[in-house]
Amino acid sequence: MFRNALEPWHLVLILAVLVLLFGSKKLPDMARGLGKSMRILKSETKAMKSEADGTATPERARATVDAGRE
Repeated sequence: MFRNALEPWHLVLILAVLVLLFGSKKLPDMARGLGKSMRILKSETKAMKSEADGTATPERARATVDAGRE
């Protein structure tokens, strides 16, 4: 059933639907926001991992989190 689930024409169709729904001007803003949220998530995860390992002080972890929010 899912053998050929994601062929190139599927991606083109999904992209066309997104452009029709949101408009071509809104998509770059959405991608930028997604990128920012992914960077914040990455820095939060890194801070939590370093706190769990005990390798970072709270100040260092807080600086990492604050750097991701800029």
